[in-house]
Amino acid sequence: MLRMEAKPRLTKFELEIMDVLWKLKRASVREIQEMLPAEKDSAYTTVQTIVYRLEEKGAVRRTRKIGNAYIFEPVITRKSVHRRMIDELLDLLGGSTRPLMAHLVESGRLTLDDIKELERTLESLESTEQHGMRPGAADDASIKE
Repeated sequence: MLRMEAKPRLTKFELEIMDVLWKLKRASVREIQEMLPAEKDSAYTTVQTIVYRLEEKGAVRRTRKIGNAYIFEPVITRKSVHRRMIDELLDLLGGSTRPLMAHLVESGRLTLDDIKELERTLESLESTEQHGMRPGAADDASIKE
């Protein structure tokens, strides 16, 4: 029986495989293996095991079979995975965004342009709230339509 998680927790290698699937939209294990970075040099059976694990987690699904090869597609979105990872990081920081923001600024990973974009996003959210709409409602779905 398949174990279905609304927001599966993914390992680094599972994320690399998901990155390939998000790019290709659907692929066989062989196609995924060939698209992984050359330095990975992962065996077909290793990639197959990870793809099957992702299927058990509800992150991918089989869409059809061509010859002996199953074709897989992502079920979860990149955005939903990123949100979960960020939420988990913030939980580790006691819910405070300040240490994360300070690190991003100090490391140069958060630029003035990024901050301006964040301001525009906040203004948009405030406008949405003023009109009685729940912010992020359209983004809540973690499963692709």
